[in-house]
Amino acid sequence: QVRLVESGGGTVQPGGSLKLSCAASGIDFSAYCMAWFRQAPGKEREEIAVLSRGASSTYYPGSKNDRFTISSDNAENKLTLNMFSLKPEDTAMYYCAASTCPGLPPSRLRPGDFVYWGQGTQVTVSS
Repeated sequence: QVRLVESGGGTVQPGGSLKLSCAASGIDFSAYCMAWFRQAPGKEREEIAVLSRGASSTYYPGSKNDRFTISSDNAENKLTLNMFSLKPEDTAMYYCAASTCPGLPPSRLRPGDFVYWGQGTQVTVSS
């Protein structure tokens, strides 16, 4: 059984930092593209960062690489998202996801291409 379990969410003041983790089991972590998404109430799910199979490349939509960094530890099947200079608009539920990414580069993956999802971890940025 495949499981993705996020952790590390919480409440932080504007300008603060958080480190999210995603522990994966039941899959060969290095054989999947991995990504972080987020969804705020009333908004669509938004892609934050994508890591290619084998962690050879990353993709950040828009300018998210200014404040977000995705990385992985394939030996421990763990995905990480480091977030800096957090803003109130970063408040959302954050999800990790895995895709087989067949023939697609990280920049072309969309939510529908991800086959496994975690339950999410809440991040709240508030003073």
